[in-house]
Amino acid sequence: MPATKKTAKRSLLVTSATLLSLSLTAAPALADGSPSPSTGPSATPPADMSVVGGERLGRPGTQVDLGSGAPVLPKDLTARSWIVADAESGDVLAAHNAHWRLPPASTMKMLFADTLLPKFPKSTEHKVVPSDLAGIGSGSSMVGIKEDETYTVHDLWLGVFLRSGNDAVHVLSAMNNGVDRTVEDMQAHATELQALDTHVVSPDGYDAKGQVSSAYDLTLFARSGLQKKDFREYCSTVRADFPGETKKNKKGKKSRESFEIQNTNRLLTGDSDISTYQGIAGVKNGNTTNAGATFTGVAERDGKVLLVTVMNPEKNEHNEVYKETARLFDWGFQAAGKIQPVGELVPPKGVDTTAQPGAKASGGTPEDDRASGKPVAAATGTRSGSSGIGIALAVAGGFVVLLAAGVFLVNRRWPLPDLMRRRR
Repeated sequence: MPATKKTAKRSLLVTSATLLSLSLTAAPALADGSPSPSTGPSATPPADMSVVGGERLGRPGTQVDLGSGAPVLPKDLTARSWIVADAESGDVLAAHNAHWRLPPASTMKMLFADTLLPKFPKSTEHKVVPSDLAGIGSGSSMVGIKEDETYTVHDLWLGVFLRSGNDAVHVLSAMNNGVDRTVEDMQAHATELQALDTHVVSPDGYDAKGQVSSAYDLTLFARSGLQKKDFREYCSTVRADFPGETKKNKKGKKSRESFEIQNTNRLLTGDSDISTYQGIAGVKNGNTTNAGATFTGVAERDGKVLLVTVMNPEKNEHNEVYKETARLFDWGFQAAGKIQPVGELVPPKGVDTTAQPGAKASGGTPEDDRASGKPVAAATGTRSGSSGIGIALAVAGGFVVLLAAGVFLVNRRWPLPDLMRRRR
């Protein structure tokens, strides 16, 4: 079939799926018009869900097509919803209730970061005023921002990604003309990404009436964010120094020391009952009363880059969301090339899907790319925010260019730009 006809057919399919998704996800709704989350212990997925990305992704239950020699899915998966996808081709390898609208917790910060990162240069300084920290939910995760102290945008993003700091989110939202404006911007960006399961109420993912997303949408947010150099750097940073509070000694001399913060992504840092996952490079974890544990991760192995999202495992075990994610990563790497996709991650509305294979990422400077919203080349490892162990993707040596000519098919491929590999 000629490429032009394929393009037209795919456009028609995506348009039809979008319209059906809108009709399906418009109900049920709460009294205020916002979508109703599924939070009860006996909650079951709706019979009809969005079909963005393919009809099978709208079906309840597990969707997978195992080919000859393909490994079976792990049997000990308890998450309400999960998805395994090729980060570059967009192929969905397997999914379970992919479009079930559930509370996202702090994984919503991926959309927050993808929306606001291009707006402020890293070096911009901001002095925190009391109103910046107003409205932060009780029990929120905090990085420790203090009133009347000055922070760079770089500091604030480290607080968002490493400590999931709602205080850092609120300060950045204040710089963006407030929480309400930020929520509007995030919702508009979600629509642009065709993440139609998502209803944004709070920018930090704190439990809020009607705030929902899905494993499919969270994976879209991660895939979009990974197009940005700064996003890739922050989400893969293990530990960093964060500015503390300014103090005076007895002689009145001021000093300001820093303290270390560590990423709360346990596949990146490891924990007492879980090891650092080989090839992990982020992306974001979350945990609230309504959402349970949520996580989206990206990892690379033998040239294959996968995205896995897991939402709310029912098994009540320490680090269960990471353990189930790791099992799905293992399965995905073993199954690659042995299964038929059950759907795809759709590109944003603004992406030119008719670009020829081997098209390069933008060639301007990082500041030019940040201003234009284009993806940028990978950063080199820096001491600030990387703790000397480099950035992203734990494979041996340097970094590998993933944009190779002929690798990505026209009309549906949206390859990631160069990814910096984190040394073993």
